[in-house]
Amino acid sequence: MDEIDRKIVALLRENARRSFQDIGARVALSAPAVKRRVDRLEADGVLKSYAAVVDPGAMGWHTHAVVALYCEGRMSAGDVRAAVVGLPEVQAAYTVAGEASAILHVRARDTTHLEEALERIRDAPGVRRTQTQVVLSTLFERPVA
Repeated sequence: MDEIDRKIVALLRENARRSFQDIGARVALSAPAVKRRVDRLEADGVLKSYAAVVDPGAMGWHTHAVVALYCEGRMSAGDVRAAVVGLPEVQAAYTVAGEASAILHVRARDTTHLEEALERIRDAPGVRRTQTQVVLSTLFERPVA
C-alpha cells in the first residue's frame, strides 16, 4: 500500500459514495486507474465493506456504556462471542488481557433499557458479573486512517 492508496482510502472513509473521477482528480489519477486500485484494495482486504455511518442518537440510542464482562473459569473467546452476539444492544465486544474476560460497548435508548440489556448479558451462560461505566459524552472517536 503506497501513499496514493492511503489517500484513496481516506477519501472513501470521508465519503464512500465519492466517484472514481472525483477521487482521481484529488490524487492525480484517471478514474480507471482509481478503480483498479480500489479493486485491488478490496481484493487485499484493506477495504472490507461500504456502509452508511449512522448517528446512534438519531436512531434513539442515547445511552452508551462500556461494560467489563467477567466470566466463569476459562471461557473461550468463541463462548464469550456466542453469549453476547445475539444482543442488539452490544455494539462491539473485545477479549482483553487483565481481570475482565471481555469489554463490551453497549448502546441503549435510556438507562432503563441499559439495565434490561445488562440483565440479559448477566443471564448468559458462563457470565459471572459485569462492571458498567456509563459514557457521559463522546469527546472524539478516531477512525482508522
